[in-house]
Amino acid sequence: MNTTTFDVASLHTQAPPQERVGSPRLDSVDLLRGVVMIVMALDHTRDYFSDVHFDPTDLTRTSAALFLTRWITHFCAPVFMLLAGTSAYLSLGRGRGKADLSRFLVTRGLWLVLLELTVIKLGWENWQVDPHSANLMVIWALGWSMVALAALIHLPLPALVAFGLVLVCGHNLLDPWPAQAFGAFEWLWRILHVPGFLSGGDYDPNRFNVFVAYPLVPWIGVMALGFALGRWLDTDATKRRRVLLRLGSGLIVLFVVLRAGNLYGDARPWSPQASPLLTLFSFVKTTKYPPSLQYLAMTLGPALLALALFERWRGRGADFVRVFGRVPMFYYLLHTFLLSSLAAIAWGVVFGEAFFVWEPPAAGGWSLPVVYAIWIGVVLVLYVPCRWFAALKARRREAWLSYL
Repeated sequence: MNTTTFDVASLHTQAPPQERVGSPRLDSVDLLRGVVMIVMALDHTRDYFSDVHFDPTDLTRTSAALFLTRWITHFCAPVFMLLAGTSAYLSLGRGRGKADLSRFLVTRGLWLVLLELTVIKLGWENWQVDPHSANLMVIWALGWSMVALAALIHLPLPALVAFGLVLVCGHNLLDPWPAQAFGAFEWLWRILHVPGFLSGGDYDPNRFNVFVAYPLVPWIGVMALGFALGRWLDTDATKRRRVLLRLGSGLIVLFVVLRAGNLYGDARPWSPQASPLLTLFSFVKTTKYPPSLQYLAMTLGPALLALALFERWRGRGADFVRVFGRVPMFYYLLHTFLLSSLAAIAWGVVFGEAFFVWEPPAAGGWSLPVVYAIWIGVVLVLYVPCRWFAALKARRREAWLSYL
């Protein structure tokens, strides 16, 4: 991070957040969040409707279009986590103190965990819940990261930054220790660092299976750094853009340097492939589960550059995207039920097969252009209810609205 001018010591001189009032909502934050929410729906549409039944990043089988369709969605979770922390900081400037913010982060975080295990599970499994499993995914990680942030915001901001950097930059030092090495505490290591079933092994229909897809350690760090980023966003536009451009460029340089030499920060090195394009794909094929340092630098660097550019994005396109960025959880819930229900109907009508879990049947499906058409249609359909809910949140102040 020395490639930027992120001077941690200078944070001591900034006015305490509680003294600020009336901070305006930043359209650029809503725009970036709206973009990643729209892109997220592409990945889930591909999951449900594609006729490709292998990992799209498998370099021995993929195509350029398929690889990029999957790769572009890698930006979603890191940006969403980062901006959740940023939004928490910016809320301090709208009449909310740290004690009130802590209470909100705890209650909303636990609410998100509950949603992941109930309503969201019901949506992904198309109204017929598998009683033998629970998947701890992005909303689960988001919820527990908020709970952790509720405590972290009481640290001096330089200490919070240091804590976030240690988690994000240092967690790959833990890669050599597999979960099995911790014996009876294997379940805890999986929650913190290594994806997999809490009980070890594979899915067993004779027991209740809990699968951790999003270990918490790096995500808590990302959200903590997002909170610190909010301090730099809550300033004049010129300084804000300068900081974002330098931070974003610094992260991209960090990624290229670490990745080029396979130095540190990802357990999966890149290697020369049969063609220059596949070699490029190998270079950017970083580890998402859990998110490696290289993965986070690769995704958050361009995201921060986009955040700076979005400062000047105006017009109908911006108005359209901003709607989704202002109601991300509402959109997430709607798109979950809409996609899984459409997929169940489509597979049943066309192929005579039904499914009620995350993965569709092992054969059949539609080509990538059809997947894109369905994705665009889903986003357009969701725009109307999301616009309605965004307007509702803008004119009313009931507490429950902040939980969606």
